[in-house]
Amino acid sequence: MTGITAASPSGDPIVRFLTGLGVHYAWVVAFVTFFAALVAAGAVGSVGVMLLPLQMEFGWTQAEISSALAIRLALLGLVAPFAAALFIRFGLRPIIVASLVLIAAGTGGSIYMTALWQLVALWGVVVGLAAGLTALVMSATVATRWFETRRGLVIGILSAATAMGQLVFLPLMAWLVKAQGWRTATLALCVFYAVAVALVVIFIRNRPSDVGLRPFGAAPDSPIAAPPAPQGNLFLAPFEALAVAARKPIFWILAGSFFVCGASTNGLVQMHLIPMCGDYMIPATAAAGTLALMGGFNFVGTVASGWLTDRFNPRILLMIYYGLRGLSLFYLTSTGFESTSLLLFAVFYGLDWIATVPPTVKLAADAFGPARATLVFGWIFAAHQLGAGLAAFVAGVIRTEVGSYALAFQGAGILCIIAALAFVGGRRQAKIAPAAA
Repeated sequence: MTGITAASPSGDPIVRFLTGLGVHYAWVVAFVTFFAALVAAGAVGSVGVMLLPLQMEFGWTQAEISSALAIRLALLGLVAPFAAALFIRFGLRPIIVASLVLIAAGTGGSIYMTALWQLVALWGVVVGLAAGLTALVMSATVATRWFETRRGLVIGILSAATAMGQLVFLPLMAWLVKAQGWRTATLALCVFYAVAVALVVIFIRNRPSDVGLRPFGAAPDSPIAAPPAPQGNLFLAPFEALAVAARKPIFWILAGSFFVCGASTNGLVQMHLIPMCGDYMIPATAAAGTLALMGGFNFVGTVASGWLTDRFNPRILLMIYYGLRGLSLFYLTSTGFESTSLLLFAVFYGLDWIATVPPTVKLAADAFGPARATLVFGWIFAAHQLGAGLAAFVAGVIRTEVGSYALAFQGAGILCIIAALAFVGGRRQAKIAPAAA
C-alpha cells in the first residue's frame, strides 16, 4: 500500500499523516468509495424484502410494483454515461454527495406514499437517477484516476461493493420489516446514507494531483498531471463516445453480454428470489439470508476475477462466467428449494454474481483507450441496467400471469449461455493507438 510519489509536501493534513505512515492516499479514496457504493446499492437491493409488505398494505400486484423497479433499474443505467461526464467535469466528491442526498430523499420520502404513482416517482425515478451516479462508473473512474497499477484488483473490489450493498443489507432489512415494518427499515437506510455523506466530504479528493500525489504505482519520475481543462459540451461527450464505440463490434458484444448480466442478476435474482422462495413457503428472513450469503461469496468471486483479469485473457473469463451462471439458473429451477439446494446455489451463483465486471472494463479500456474508456463503459453499463429493468418487469408479469417464476429463471439461463458463446474463439482486443486516443 505504499507507492507514494509526491513532488512536494501536501497541504492536506490527512494526506501528510498517511504519507508519513507509508500509505498512499489512493487506498483511502478507494475505501470510502467502497463504502459509498455499498450504501448506495443498499437502496436498490433492499426492495426485495419489501415487495410482499407493499402488496399486503396497498394491494398492488407484483407486476405493478415491478414496473416501478424496472424504471429504477433502467434509469440507473441510462444515467451512467452522463455520470462519467459529470465526474470528468465536476470531480468525484460533489457528484457522490449529490447522489447520496437524492437517494436519501427518494427513499425517505416513500414512507409517506399512498398511491402507486408515488412509488414510481420516488423509488423509480428519483432513486434510479441518483443511484446511477454512484453505480459502476464511479468505481471505474476511481480505479483509472487514482491507480496506475492494481487497477483490475481495485475495480474488482469496488464492483463487489455494488453487489454486496444490494445483498448484505437484506438480513437487517428483512428483520426490521418483520419487527417494525417497512417504513422503519426505510428510515434505517437513510442513517447509513448520512454516514456515507460525511465520510465522502471528509476523505474523498477528486484527483491525486489535488493533493500533490501521483497515482498509485506511477513511476517516481513521472510528472504530476494537472486536471484536464473541461472541453466541449458536457452532455454531448457521452454521445460522441458512443458514436466512436458503435463502430467497433467489441462494443456490441460487451453491451449485449452486459445486458444479459443485468437481466440475470439485478433484475431477476436480486428482485425476485425472495418472492420466489415465498412460493415454496420459505420465510423472507431465510431467503434474505440466502442473498446475503451470495453477497459474501460475490465479494470473493469479484475480487478474484479482478486478480485473474490482470493475468488472463478477459474474453475467456467472460465465456466461463456466463456459461456457469446459466447452468446455475437451470440448476435452481430443477430443485425443490430445499435448504441444501439453496445453499449450493448461493455459493455457486454468488461467486459468479458480478465477476463479469473486471474483464468487461478491461476489454473496454483495451479497445477504446483511457481517454474514452469510462464514457464507453457508461453505455455498456446502461445496457446492463436496461437488461435488469426488462427482467424485473417481465419476471413480475410471468409470476402474475402464470403463477410461477420458473420460466423467467430458465429464460435467463438460456440468455447466459448465448452470452458465453459470444466470446468463443475471440482474442484479446489490441489497445488503441495513443494518437487515436
